[in-house]
Amino acid sequence: MNPEILVLGLTWFVVFIFSTTLHEAAHALVAHKLGDSTAYHGGQVSLNPIPHIQREPIGMLLVPLSSFAAYQNWMIGWASAPYDPRWAYSYPRRAAWMSLAGPAANLLLVLISGGIIRIGMAMGAFAPLPRVPFDHLFAVTNGPGGVVVPLSILFSLNLILFLFNLFPLPPLDGSGVLPLFMNERMAQRYLEFTHNPAFSLIGLLIAWKAAPYLLWPLFEMAVRILYA
Repeated sequence: MNPEILVLGLTWFVVFIFSTTLHEAAHALVAHKLGDSTAYHGGQVSLNPIPHIQREPIGMLLVPLSSFAAYQNWMIGWASAPYDPRWAYSYPRRAAWMSLAGPAANLLLVLISGGIIRIGMAMGAFAPLPRVPFDHLFAVTNGPGGVVVPLSILFSLNLILFLFNLFPLPPLDGSGVLPLFMNERMAQRYLEFTHNPAFSLIGLLIAWKAAPYLLWPLFEMAVRILYA
């Protein structure tokens, strides 16, 4: 593996760790504010990645590094924050806000990185490219070229995390958001129904198969907006 690939892999890994840590910290913080301190006592209300890695070492270390070694242009993985299912059942709408907090954190990073890119283009420092891989969304015409890859990955990765996690399928966050649109009794029945681990496995399989057909067009649309 040449030095350029190593630097690219390190950049992907740093952005991945930061993005997933913020995602799970947002879940944990909102749960703590709304009455469930399970993740708070586990150390997850923190931007320190160590407690998050300790909880999910495979999803935050092994799988991301292995996926980049295999593809060298992408990194996948996962993280999680614990919560009390009894609290979620008793307060389904609060649990729904907790579920929404993670994708909202990713959306915030999309808006920040996208805003920086837009400002750079407006100032003439950045220019669009005819072809846009995830880690090279723009070219630098005036300024340090080293900002291209981190900013591009921050935008691309968090956009994918935001969209993928909003799929309304268990165990993804989008499934947990649905009780916001139900009355309390219906929401409790829904949580009982989706608590079965078999539904989580089926949901992941469906989301994984559907993702290429849904996420890529949405990514291209977001890039067009970024270039507009």
